[in-house]
Amino acid sequence: MMQHYLETKKQYEDCILFYRLGDFYEMFFDDAKTVSKELELTLTGKECGLEERAPMCGVPYHAVDSYLNRLVQKGYKVAIAEQMEDPKLAKGLVKREVVRIVTPGTVTSAAALDETKNNYLMGIVYLGDTFGVASADISTGDFLVTEVPSERELFDEINKFSPSEIICNNAFYMSGIDLEELKNKYNFIVSALDNRFFSDEMCRKILKEHYKVGSLDGLGLGDYDAGVIAAGAVMQYMYETQKSTLEHITTIHPYSTGQFMILDTSTRRNLELVETLREKNKRGTLLWVLDKTKTAMGARLLRSWIEQPLIKREAIIARQDAVEELNMNYISREEIREYLNPVYDLERLIGRISYRTANPRDLIAFCTSLELLPHIREILREFHSQLFKGAAEDMDPLEDLFDLVKRAIVE
Repeated sequence: MMQHYLETKKQYEDCILFYRLGDFYEMFFDDAKTVSKELELTLTGKECGLEERAPMCGVPYHAVDSYLNRLVQKGYKVAIAEQMEDPKLAKGLVKREVVRIVTPGTVTSAAALDETKNNYLMGIVYLGDTFGVASADISTGDFLVTEVPSERELFDEINKFSPSEIICNNAFYMSGIDLEELKNKYNFIVSALDNRFFSDEMCRKILKEHYKVGSLDGLGLGDYDAGVIAAGAVMQYMYETQKSTLEHITTIHPYSTGQFMILDTSTRRNLELVETLREKNKRGTLLWVLDKTKTAMGARLLRSWIEQPLIKREAIIARQDAVEELNMNYISREEIREYLNPVYDLERLIGRISYRTANPRDLIAFCTSLELLPHIREILREFHSQLFKGAAEDMDPLEDLFDLVKRAIVE
């Protein structure tokens, strides 16, 4: 067993390996020393065929999430090796394999995430005169791609998305940009990945396969050469860490930084848009004043609108028309708020369902939320502004899905 542990560990050298043994996940050798120090666990030892006992510590499998979240918040990557067969039926050594890798940018546990903001994994590729930037939130399925020509504009993108993890190519790592200062300022981890992640051909292939398209022009990525490489690298990294099909990531949004008002880092800081200058709190910011949202999804959307102000006249007017209509229709507005109040975080629930980590409680929350969609759509149909009319037309009330889950769950 220890030989198998060491072979597995060799494949995941940059991760702490949680190795399932019965009711516990065990760590050995240096991993055990690190985890016992970081999580204040007792360090014991285990006979392993060497002269000295192997240092060892463990956590119970049913409470693994809280330990996992604490390690990830401290910037560690964790590989989880599960038992793939019933120990009672196994002949010889129980088969084990790594089922997923949890990193700061790919964590999906509700307890580890702030529901009012996205948790972005950012891919940066430097091609000499252009930076390709792709930002994905694996918990909600958001995926955005752009390109910027200069270091200053790259920092503005990093500041805007506040990623918890950055993956990059070696050229970016060696480009002389002060990554240490960035890490300390934004509290994220940065890792340079193998060149295979940034092969142009591979990146195009993985994006076409994932989105089931014959050409990237159909996704609007035709003009984003560096952006495509950044997005392909992020997609490949998510596949390799999650070991799942990522079915809930159904769209990719290319944007040019010219679509939104350019707010540089010091402007954002001084305007106290989403955090205060001194305490770095939400209280006292513009977001705090405006945020009366009823759902986690609304809170994240409002935050992204504040961080990316529109500059196109038509889009601004369309948004203002919708706001005015809400202001003029007090009763309908209050009704919508009432229906939105019990709606859970559907984006993240769908993420957990597609990773197959959803529990019955998640599915009940999903069901409760779906039940309200037809009512919300009926109210939206009363409105006349372009944004609300579009929302009502696009909304599928998903009654068949609600019915399926309702019948499947036994109180």
